[in-house]
Amino acid sequence: QVQLVESGGGLVQAGGSLRLSCAASGRTFSSYRMAWFRQAPGKEREFVAAITWSGSSTYYADSVKGRFTISRDNAKNTGYLQMNSLKPEDTAAYYCAGDPGVLLTRDQSRYSYWGQGTQVTVSS
Repeated sequence: QVQLVESGGGLVQAGGSLRLSCAASGRTFSSYRMAWFRQAPGKEREFVAAITWSGSSTYYADSVKGRFTISRDNAKNTGYLQMNSLKPEDTAAYYCAGDPGVLLTRDQSRYSYWGQGTQVTVSS
């Protein structure tokens, strides 16, 4: 069993930066692929970024490519999402997800474990 806890959300002005963290319990996290998703009010949850267990491969949604960076520190059992050049349309609850699978995927149904989410609000 893996439990995920996100932190680092908050209120930021457009153009600013935030770094989200996803702390995982359980020794198996280092072998799990990890991803970030987000859900804005009134919208469906959408894929943001994913990373392999080793951190050697990453995958981004077109809307965040070049602005967001996903990374992980397996020694700390923690994943990260560095968000730069934030826009008001990035406002959403952000969720991290993990799964024992190998291939990167944007399919939410492929992820077994989810955190409770952290709110990011970008003001214009």
